[in-house]
Amino acid sequence: MSHEIETQWMGKMQFNALINGHTVVMDAPEKVGGEEQGPTPKPFILSALSGCTGMDIVAILRKAQKEVDDFSIKATGEISKKAPIEYIAIHLQYDFKGGEENKEAALNAVNDSQEKYCGVSSMLKKALPVTWEVFYNNEQIFNNKKEH
Repeated sequence: MSHEIETQWMGKMQFNALINGHTVVMDAPEKVGGEEQGPTPKPFILSALSGCTGMDIVAILRKAQKEVDDFSIKATGEISKKAPIEYIAIHLQYDFKGGEENKEAALNAVNDSQEKYCGVSSMLKKALPVTWEVFYNNEQIFNNKKEH
């Protein structure tokens, strides 16, 4: 099995990628010749990571018959100062809201996603540090970020 996408140049700096029948528009800022019709490509890495781990967590919680009221992920990519401009570290902040009885399940789901299931995270960890912290009802319950 493999994944395949097609990307078509649309003029100036815009490219449209066809992914599983969905068109994703990428463009550049006006200052470099684009028209800002879509995001630049690099942040899609952060989106892929947060989507992958987020879907894992929802599936894990459903299987465990645990529910949270709200769940979001903030992904921050630290960018290199010299070319090639690339992410040199990524940090994820997981924010859950819900009943206290589901706090441990949420934390376990995050750890299982990061340590066992998220393929995007697994790939990225081979190239750069991926750290995360977990908040439940605005209280930090886990943080593995090491300052560097």
